[in-house]
Amino acid sequence: MKKQLWDISPPVHAGAPVFPGDTAYSQQWAATIGPGCPVNVSAITMSPHVGAHADAPLHYDADGAPIGEVSLEAFLGPCRVIHAIGCGPLVKPEHLAHAWAGLPERVLVRVYDRQPQDRFDDALPAFAPETVEQLADLGVKLIGIDSASIDPASSKTLDSHQTIRRRGLRVLENLLLDDVPEGDYELIALPLKLTTADASPVRAVLRSLP
Repeated sequence: MKKQLWDISPPVHAGAPVFPGDTAYSQQWAATIGPGCPVNVSAITMSPHVGAHADAPLHYDADGAPIGEVSLEAFLGPCRVIHAIGCGPLVKPEHLAHAWAGLPERVLVRVYDRQPQDRFDDALPAFAPETVEQLADLGVKLIGIDSASIDPASSKTLDSHQTIRRRGLRVLENLLLDDVPEGDYELIALPLKLTTADASPVRAVLRSLP
């Protein structure tokens, strides 16, 4: 049977919301099809945190690895989507406990009924650091969320980012999980091999399991 595919990457365009102060997406045409030119070629400017993206350790650790040096293993393989819709400002362990049993190494958490795609959510739901600790204790190697950050937008200490640094977890942010039921899938969300960057866009997809 053909496997079902879910595209969990929000669209990236000039109006895509970005973290306040971050570089929004813009595109200019370096060449266009016409007399003497057989191709269209564009130049793109954007933060690597626009759209669905993978943070590198360098993003939250001055001595951390850039995304191009991070192993791809965590970004490919079995995962579980867990719903914590309407959980409030922080995803706490009790919001996920109904799906603890037999967790795979990758966990994606849906906090929005419908992800806001026309504005940045200043009150974005994030992970409580104790939730990240609990997931790490259960053997999880990658966490993901459909909000723009695993920490509150106003945080200056980035407690959950510092927890994934300390525990060696990988992270995906700003996924689009609006139409994804709870359950187990195969995750494919490979970052680009950007050798000095603090993050990378990903084209994140889920595939149904056999």
